[in-house]
Amino acid sequence: MKIAGATALVTGGNRGLGAHLVSGLFRRDVDTVYVAARRPETVAEAVRADPRVRVLALDVDDQASVDAAAAAVAGVDLLINNAGVLGFGDVLTGDLDLFQRDLATNYLGVLRVTRAFLPALRAAAQNGHGAAVVNVVTLVALAPVAPMAGYSASKAATHSLTQALRAAVRDDGIEVIGAYPGGIDTDMLAGVDADKADPAAVAERILAGTEAGEQIIWPDDASAGAGKVYLGDPVQLERMLAG
Repeated sequence: MKIAGATALVTGGNRGLGAHLVSGLFRRDVDTVYVAARRPETVAEAVRADPRVRVLALDVDDQASVDAAAAAVAGVDLLINNAGVLGFGDVLTGDLDLFQRDLATNYLGVLRVTRAFLPALRAAAQNGHGAAVVNVVTLVALAPVAPMAGYSASKAATHSLTQALRAAVRDDGIEVIGAYPGGIDTDMLAGVDADKADPAAVAERILAGTEAGEQIIWPDDASAGAGKVYLGDPVQLERMLAG
């Protein structure tokens, strides 16, 4: 879809990858961007100062908050489901409360927000503006990393949701895109000793893939290489990430 002139909404747009997605939308001449955050006061003043920005209070875990946000938004052409949480723990000893939290936010939160904004997206598609949903999934949705067992499972559910949604809204003219980054150098992975991609570059590749109409986006070099492995031999990727 064409981003220039569009109205976009980015969940978790106040920090990390979300903040870089907002900046990337500016560079692509978005008309309006709703920067959605559970704590809207954390949106940077420099972002608030841009006349294209609308700061939106939105807690993806709270149905009432999601409903209020949807009612406050006049229209949306592009929904980017970026908000997420990560709890560490392996499959045998990890804290089940953290696993449940990750599933509630990363899967049900995405589903809750998408359902709420579907009427606006359908209207945009019918009006010829083009409409798209971009779900920021993760490479480890396709094969888990041991210390992130709960997070990997929650993102695997989001991967399945992305596929189901693609089929469910096909006749509505809404594009459904899954982005599968590897590790990104943000606060979420602070302290993790691993190769991490530049979040600005990841955001740029996600937006470029969205404009190009790609249904699956590998937005960094690590995920692009691993994606080729996955498409050829899923079990090989499982072994790679397990190691």
